[in-house]
Amino acid sequence: MKLSHFSFDLPEELLAEHPAEHRDESRLMVLNREKQTIEHKMFKDVIDYFDEGDVMILNNTKVFPARLYGNKEKTGARIEVFLLRELNQDQRLWDVLVDPARKIRIGNKLYFGEDETLVAEVIDNTTSRGRTLRFLYDGSYTDFRRKLTQLGETPLPKYIKREVEPEDEERYQTIFAKNEGAVAAPTAGLHFSKHLLKRLEIKGVEMAEVTLHVGLGTFNPVEVEDLSKHKMDSEEIVITEQAADKINKGINNKRRVCAVGTTSMRTVESSVS
Repeated sequence: MKLSHFSFDLPEELLAEHPAEHRDESRLMVLNREKQTIEHKMFKDVIDYFDEGDVMILNNTKVFPARLYGNKEKTGARIEVFLLRELNQDQRLWDVLVDPARKIRIGNKLYFGEDETLVAEVIDNTTSRGRTLRFLYDGSYTDFRRKLTQLGETPLPKYIKREVEPEDEERYQTIFAKNEGAVAAPTAGLHFSKHLLKRLEIKGVEMAEVTLHVGLGTFNPVEVEDLSKHKMDSEEIVITEQAADKINKGINNKRRVCAVGTTSMRTVESSVS
């Protein structure tokens, strides 16, 4: 399989800068493999494709405000810091991406916020844009995390060109988000409303929640023509025994089992252990 097989032009005017007024009224494209047809629907119409006993797997990961802006010591240059994952709670070490990366070297310090009470020191290079930061903050760990949340922005995708707005904090989060740890939203899940989930429940569709923290891989472009040579990044996933039982029951009963994953909805065909 080649990268060029997936090449297509997407006009910028077709990229929505804001979500639909109602979550479940975004667009839904239905591909019928049997009839080889394409239909254009609204997302709330997804209920028509599920029956009693089917299983829908929901990703309950929660996005944290991962994008920070700091100033480099001495020069005052504005640097974007994208928090990826916490490496060590006690030492307050974080794996991050920085932009522009060419300006950030080991030993540099970054100052955050108007009061500059939060400082980070670059202690390692990980990738071309990746760095390891040690945060310096005079306060408890709880206060430190509160400060990160206070200064952080909702990490909207780069293809959305507008500034972050207050309502993004709620809309760039699924209604079933529970476990914080993702650096980007599981986008297919954003279109579910409480009303739609209730209608699915009344119809008899089973819900199984798993936690898949969307990580760095979602931002890494594919740069090789031969897709078998693309290096995938690992992501943390948690599947409870209760969720596994529901999924396996659906599979064993030959019911439709659909996973609402990181960027798509897909059918699960093998058992989960």
